[in-house]
Amino acid sequence: MAQSRAARCDNGPSETGMPSLALLAASPSLLSAALSLGAPPVVEAVPAGDAAPQEWTLPPAPEVPLPQDTPPETAETPPPEGEAAAEEEVTEIVVEGTYGPPAGDPVEQFNAESYRLTQAVDSAVIEPVAYAYRDGLPEPIRDGLGNVVRNLGEPSNALNFLLQGKVGKAFETLGRLAINSTLGVGGLFDVAKKPGIGLPYRRNGFANTLGFYGVGPGPYLYLPVTGATTARDLFGSTLDQALLPFVVGKPFDRPAYAATYFVVNGLDQRLAFDEELARIEASDDPYGVRRDTYLAKRRADIATLKGEPVAEEDRLLLEEMKMAPPAAPAPADGTAPVETPPNPEALLITQPR
Repeated sequence: MAQSRAARCDNGPSETGMPSLALLAASPSLLSAALSLGAPPVVEAVPAGDAAPQEWTLPPAPEVPLPQDTPPETAETPPPEGEAAAEEEVTEIVVEGTYGPPAGDPVEQFNAESYRLTQAVDSAVIEPVAYAYRDGLPEPIRDGLGNVVRNLGEPSNALNFLLQGKVGKAFETLGRLAINSTLGVGGLFDVAKKPGIGLPYRRNGFANTLGFYGVGPGPYLYLPVTGATTARDLFGSTLDQALLPFVVGKPFDRPAYAATYFVVNGLDQRLAFDEELARIEASDDPYGVRRDTYLAKRRADIATLKGEPVAEEDRLLLEEMKMAPPAAPAPADGTAPVETPPNPEALLITQPR
């Protein structure tokens, strides 16, 4: 009887319609799973003394989008100009410069060849003759001949001081001419510069007058025999040379006068600037140094004539080559003495005074 009832319970609902009690026959694991679906989770109580410390971490804050239209990854702030220039990759090297002859020396090739030939002639002929002139004549005679040459240039000096508005210097120069031509035996002795008279020799000329009134030097030239010059200086020195022959006439228009002036003036200059020529020849670029020093000296001469400061670049170059003119006491009218640039290669009298 009991077995039949149990069989009925296993095979379906009872005759009376009550729910089946088949759950009582289920496994314990299934029963636990079924009960856990409807019941709240059981939290085991941990004694206060046995509580272990817990580590807490906060999740990262959510990223807030930037107000720009572009995403944060692509938003760029332009760097400062200096940083931008430094970060730019240099892919090429740009070299700026000029080619061809310098601006002031348009016929550089001709001038350089003329310089080379002149130096060859100087070494072979002019230098030995100059040394023979120095060693063969006593110094007083050589000084006397030089004084005569300078005295013959005083009319041009005085005229150009007058043209430049320096009336005081013009009359001083004329006074030198009168004193040396009489007391100095035709200029053989420079009596005017002696103490008690004190009239120093100051060279001047038409080239300086042109520069004084703003005429530029023009192209640089290095001519055979004449040596370093410029278009302005060549023109002005030609006027200086022609003054006595055309204005005074005899005996200054005779070949003997020109030949004597030519030889004495050239040899005196060659001896006076022997050390300077040696320094130029010892440089790495003798032609370039000769050109640069000549032009710097001429700029300094014109600046001094105008009462202006000499350019720093020119002053340093002339000091380096030991060509800076010695400092002289300022005259009463506030202007410095004027000396022409050295032109030791020239054997002609076509040079600025």
